[in-house]
Amino acid sequence: MGILQRYSTTFFTLFASLFIVTLAACDGSNGDLDTNTTVIASLAVTSSAPVAGSTTAGTNTKVVAVFNRSMKSETLTQSSFTVQGAGESNVVGAVAYDADTQAATFTPSGNLTASTVYTATITTAVEDETDKVLLSDYVWSFTTGSSVDNAVPTPSIISPADLAPNVLRNTKVSVIFSEAIDPESLTSTSFELSKNAGIDVVSGELLYVNPMTVVFTPDENLDASLLHTLTLSTAILDLAGNSLALSETTFTTGTEVSSSPAMVDLGTAGNYVILAKTGISTTGTTHITGDIAVSPSPRATLTGFGDTLDSSGIFSTSPLVTGELFASNMTSPTPEDLTTAVSNMETAYTNAAGRVDPDFTELGAGEIGGLTLDPGLYKWETGVLVTSDVTLAGTATDVWIFQIAQDLKLEDGKAIVLTGGAVPENVFWQVAGEVTLQAGATFNGVVLGQTGIILKSGAVFNGRALAQTAVTLIANDVNEPAQ
Repeated sequence: MGILQRYSTTFFTLFASLFIVTLAACDGSNGDLDTNTTVIASLAVTSSAPVAGSTTAGTNTKVVAVFNRSMKSETLTQSSFTVQGAGESNVVGAVAYDADTQAATFTPSGNLTASTVYTATITTAVEDETDKVLLSDYVWSFTTGSSVDNAVPTPSIISPADLAPNVLRNTKVSVIFSEAIDPESLTSTSFELSKNAGIDVVSGELLYVNPMTVVFTPDENLDASLLHTLTLSTAILDLAGNSLALSETTFTTGTEVSSSPAMVDLGTAGNYVILAKTGISTTGTTHITGDIAVSPSPRATLTGFGDTLDSSGIFSTSPLVTGELFASNMTSPTPEDLTTAVSNMETAYTNAAGRVDPDFTELGAGEIGGLTLDPGLYKWETGVLVTSDVTLAGTATDVWIFQIAQDLKLEDGKAIVLTGGAVPENVFWQVAGEVTLQAGATFNGVVLGQTGIILKSGAVFNGRALAQTAVTLIANDVNEPAQ
């Protein structure tokens, strides 16, 4: 699953496929990551609705949880999937599992109480088809509004856009809805792509990325230079049972197929596994393979390394670093070299941020846990959160560029996994906000960070951390990729 495509026009496509696990051992264990070996994702809930923290859920809403694996439906019951209002007993209702969307739905037997905080829980009693269970209960809360939800759902973003020309033949059709959609209402007839004036239906697979995002993957490349029609029928319902208004959009294919974006040139910034402007600090037992540098800040901002200045004065060494440490106040040519490297780092950030015509915009509404992403250019105006392992599937020559306008965060023990020969030096994460790897997370790629990069205890970083402020380490393994 998961062939991600690139647009040659100003329009974009979204695609994601759920991380299909083909191995049964080592569940939930990342360890030291071999970049050519799949890390097995733990069973996880990748998204839910009503979303955590929402305050306007209709009192007539259903509650949905989406998994990253195919589940045993018999383990999803009123005991393993519960909903409870503040000060109330558990809500009575029916639990159903839809295998096509990998989503479980809790349907209350009556309306919820208005203006009440509800807590939904998926317990460790649920199992996937390989008998794996959640590592811990998945719990989230939302608040009901004052009344039932009567609003008609609408498609907020459709890709390819209406009347888009020269669409790549291996494109995917994606829709982000205005509100969460009932997974059971998504079928090959309610979400239909056709050609030849609607006469011939295009076969393919529907993916319920999250309750608001749906992606259709054609079984084969679309016919060249042909008008295609996407029809979203009134059979599509929101979680309150409101029908979507009938919607039709059209686009015309060109003759081309997708390709990877061009590499981001790091210049001499690529000589360092960590490069920061205001400081690099570490606590605990950290091990770094590769050179690190700080500029324009002085050597004193390399803290926790116990470094020793070389007799040349050009660099220092540390028992924590298999390589050399550089700072702006060392002997020439180090200051000049670092000025160039920092300038190159900033240029690379601008280059990555300035790439246009993204293949995928707002994928997963910023929650990409459990997805498999093929080469391409991705763009978010929000932050990006990884709550279960994400797989980048491609070859050693394929390139990924991620443009993130806010923060990037990997939760505890989660991983960016490379498969098919993909290499970390070809993966570029341009992040305007803060980058945080929680305890035990495993990361692959080059971070071009406008602010800080923080690695919590035991996190593993394979790539380059290039920060325009500081890098903070806590007992980490940091490994330089191939030049």
